[in-house]
Amino acid sequence: MDHFSSIVGKSPILESLLRSAKMVANTDVTVLIKGETGTGKEILATAIQKQSSRTNKAFITLNCASLPESIVESEIFGHKKGAFTGATTNKQGLFQAADGGTLFLDEVNSLPLSIQAKLLRFLETGECLPVGSVKPQKIDVRIIAATNADLEHQITAGTFRQDLFFRLNVVPLELPPLKQRSEDIEALIQHFLNHFKITHKITSPKISNNTLKTLRKHSWSGNIRELRNLCERLSILLPGCLIEPENLPPEFNLKTNQTLLKTSSFVLPELGLKLDSLEADLINQALSRTNGNRSKSARLLGISRDTLLYRIQKYGLIT
Repeated sequence: MDHFSSIVGKSPILESLLRSAKMVANTDVTVLIKGETGTGKEILATAIQKQSSRTNKAFITLNCASLPESIVESEIFGHKKGAFTGATTNKQGLFQAADGGTLFLDEVNSLPLSIQAKLLRFLETGECLPVGSVKPQKIDVRIIAATNADLEHQITAGTFRQDLFFRLNVVPLELPPLKQRSEDIEALIQHFLNHFKITHKITSPKISNNTLKTLRKHSWSGNIRELRNLCERLSILLPGCLIEPENLPPEFNLKTNQTLLKTSSFVLPELGLKLDSLEADLINQALSRTNGNRSKSARLLGISRDTLLYRIQKYGLIT
């Protein structure tokens, strides 16, 4: 079974990456997955684990940025009873829990330097030392790490160990941003629309050719996650409809964005403002100017009619 089939796309840059990922999946080599936020690093890590000989063993995921520095060592390596105030029992760490399987360290760049040193020790010796223990434990765990940061820059800044980087970077796999995979956008859209059709029990909208062209030109700063969110929004707000460019949120309208950039002369007041109140007031002005015509109001505001309807409901405006 090809567990990489869950990764949608046929672009040459993606297929090249997947060929490399399949080659390393059947080994125990340490892997470092690089890529911008939203490119699917955890999905790739999961596919590697499922395709490996450890597929029936534990697969534990840790977002390294989610743990306070004060408890990260205990959570990862465990601790002995009495190691510190509050340590009333022995605690198994994630390394021990993943013994025989795979430990996925997402945002590994966020680990404190002290924990980086202990991770390096494990990669070099296969041993980890619980907090409060003097006897290292031999652990059989494969490490897959991921980062959206420039680790070389962090090395220069002194926030990431160069020796650990070399240990993690045995086989680097770099996920391309979605803007480099524009030929995959149509397949991804269909994948997500089908998913939300089942999830929400609705009729999927259809994407026009003009809309597809617009989406292929979008910058996709949020990558696949941004595209997934858009597909869910369209599925819920416009089920069964044909999606034209004007049905897309305003940030997808290149002409509107360019016009706003050229003509905007608004200066933020020194004391700031309440953005929700300003937006509600602008919507009211547009509705008043067009005698309540929502289509004309939407055009005045540079947004789609559906977006206007959503915001009218959001602010409880009566028209």
